[in-house]
Amino acid sequence: MLEHLFIRLRRGETQQNFNVWVYGEKDLARGSGLFVGQEGIATNHHFLTPTDIKGFDFAAGDYELEVFAKIIGKDMTLLLSTIRLSIDVHEAGQLRKADHGIYFDWGPDAGRYQKKIEGRRSKALDPLYMLEALQDGGALTSPKS
Repeated sequence: MLEHLFIRLRRGETQQNFNVWVYGEKDLARGSGLFVGQEGIATNHHFLTPTDIKGFDFAAGDYELEVFAKIIGKDMTLLLSTIRLSIDVHEAGQLRKADHGIYFDWGPDAGRYQKKIEGRRSKALDPLYMLEALQDGGALTSPKS
């Protein structure tokens, strides 16, 4: 049973833990324990900076991302994986825009993670949100954060 997951990101001498862990497909759950059976579990994981950090400056450069797990009943954290990533100057500039984020998806043919940078769409104008509202009887309420 996982008690917690977190990642540590390093670039040169800069290091930042992303210790806020949420997971799920549509409705996200804050990581506070997750049972993983022998067959494993497949879900999206999102890692955020601590609440006392306003954001992280994704400068251009080569990064090392380490994934750690805390197992219930164990004192130590386990290093699960180390992944090498890079961000170029243009991508770093995009990430400095408000509401922009970076996604890394595994490319099995390339044998590496491939990145995608995009801005968040306004939920008020999101067509999927509008369809969901229509299915719920047309009531438009504030979207979940």
